[in-house]
Amino acid sequence: MFKAKILLIGPSESGKTVLANFLSDTTENVGGDYQPTQGVRILEFESQLEGSGDNKTCEVELWDCSGDFKFESCWPALMKDSSGVVIVLNPDVPSHLKEIETWHLMFISSQGLQESQCLLIAHHKPNCAVEDSRLPLASQLSRLSLIHSNLEEDPEDLRQAFCRYLGKVVNTLSESREREEMSIIT
Repeated sequence: MFKAKILLIGPSESGKTVLANFLSDTTENVGGDYQPTQGVRILEFESQLEGSGDNKTCEVELWDCSGDFKFESCWPALMKDSSGVVIVLNPDVPSHLKEIETWHLMFISSQGLQESQCLLIAHHKPNCAVEDSRLPLASQLSRLSLIHSNLEEDPEDLRQAFCRYLGKVVNTLSESREREEMSIIT
């Protein structure tokens, strides 16, 4: 069984923790008050891979990373051995579109991750004003897969999209491992 370390990153208050809890089927006491993540939370769960042909299962470590830049000194440790990165933004907050460019630079460009290892989630909070329209993304971000999530209206669409993303990550890791093994043999 493959093990994938996925970093969930993005601006503060974009909905990363809510998405992490949903994807991992974790429930926490919801008091309604915003509780910012301190550093990182690591959630472990198994997930079916979509697009892998024979319904493989993947062991997932989902690293729910704080959006606070005061933890920037910890980022290299968080990035170590990561298999993929999911950037979450709240499309209702215009500054998030600019801020995710920094997240992309720090977590994706610096690691040399392939586009198949990255995902962009525009997380629509309850009663949000923005529709599932095209977001004005910077050129390096527009090449990434973008999904819109709304846990009130279509939660299973998000879960299926995440499983498809995991399938791509595992395929990329598998191909990389095979190339590495072939280079050792030859």
